[in-house]
Amino acid sequence: MNAAGAGSGRALIRRNSLREQISDALRDEMMTGRLPAGRNFTVKEIADIYGVSATPAREALVDLSAQGLLVSEPHRGFTVPEFDWDDYLEIFEARALLTDNALRHLGNREDSYDWSRTVSLRRRADAATRAARAAHLDVLVGCDLRFWEEAAVILCNERIADYLGRLRVQSWMFAAPHLRAADGLVGALWDRHGELVDRIEARDHDGARRLVNHYNLFTIELLARLLGRPLDGFSVLRLLRETAPADAPAAPQETSEDAPQPPHGAVGLGRVPLPRFVPPGRFTRSFRPGRGEPATGR
Repeated sequence: MNAAGAGSGRALIRRNSLREQISDALRDEMMTGRLPAGRNFTVKEIADIYGVSATPAREALVDLSAQGLLVSEPHRGFTVPEFDWDDYLEIFEARALLTDNALRHLGNREDSYDWSRTVSLRRRADAATRAARAAHLDVLVGCDLRFWEEAAVILCNERIADYLGRLRVQSWMFAAPHLRAADGLVGALWDRHGELVDRIEARDHDGARRLVNHYNLFTIELLARLLGRPLDGFSVLRLLRETAPADAPAAPQETSEDAPQPPHGAVGLGRVPLPRFVPPGRFTRSFRPGRGEPATGR
């Protein structure tokens, strides 16, 4: 770590893989909805926030833009895209169909999966389950994403896993602000990550596929209920409903308890230090990452 910036008030980042760490930090802020749709910023602003040169900041922003997570605007910098309900349905459909098809054919592939990885997968499942049951949304977003990234390794296809990861980030970018605004999410979020690991360890490909489809079904029904959106005619629902486990509960219709506020600064499980303050600049208002609220200064 560079000691020169220790007292500068800037977010410090380890000097290895700056490009990836800045990209991860910004991605986590967007997924949790704390860097919301429509926010615009420049390379210089991001470089100043993290106390790095313009080169890794620019590279990180270009990477995110290439993944469809930022929009590059000539002479204006980069903007967080705004996904509406129709966008979300397209993202969700692509994710659900690709996952189902990949898992459907998994049993026909030569097994080259490193089964020792299930130890790490189990740890990620436990963390995601705890966060889901407590409705700690900020923690859940990071845990859930990294659980599914680890689980996707079983497909033994890096391109599919990478594309699914991008779709999942876009899904969270849409869903997280709506979940944050909802009441009573304690015990109302999908928490069967550990059961999926059981299916994977048992080499139960069909069981794993059915449980993943239930996760997708649960998710789309919960979002549709929260937003008051009909799902009539959404073709992928038939596939999900036909293949979900018979004992799987549907997304809850009512909850009574209020979800506790998630702990500040938990995004990304501490992999990247969060910036203390994002200056107003081109943003419509300043904000403190990790809090989801306006900030008045350093």
